Amino acid sequence: MTINPRSHTPVYVQLAELVRARIEAGDLPPGSPLPSESHLGQEYGIGRDAVRMAIALLRSEGVVSTSKGHGSWIREQPERAKVELKPGSTATVRMPSSRERREMDLDEGVPVIEIRSPGGDVKVLPGDQTELVRP
Repeated sequence: MTINPRSHTPVYVQLAELVRARIEAGDLPPGSPLPSESHLGQEYGIGRDAVRMAIALLRSEGVVSTSKGHGSWIREQPERAKVELKPGSTATVRMPSSRERREMDLDEGVPVIEIRSPGGDVKVLPGDQTELVRP
């Protein structure tokens, strides 16, 4: 796969799609490091800014994690806890506040699920660790 600089799709989006395809194919398994910015730039013949934007896009989607001084790696997908959605309850998926992100130790791009019971109780759960089931 290659980057098409004449495509209407921005170069960084094309790179993000190529990296995502490598992850799905198993070439980049969870926990493995993402190739460096310079390596990706050389491999696909694009500039460092486009590579950084592609990594930022993947990070915002929760596909990769980045740590200063340690680079980026493919996120492990955590095991999901089954949470029963009781009759009359509602579930809303949204992005967490910065406080919720800190308290739940969420990576960028990971949503939360807000469950509201018929009695008005609200429970906020990490979206990547929760599976809703119906009784």
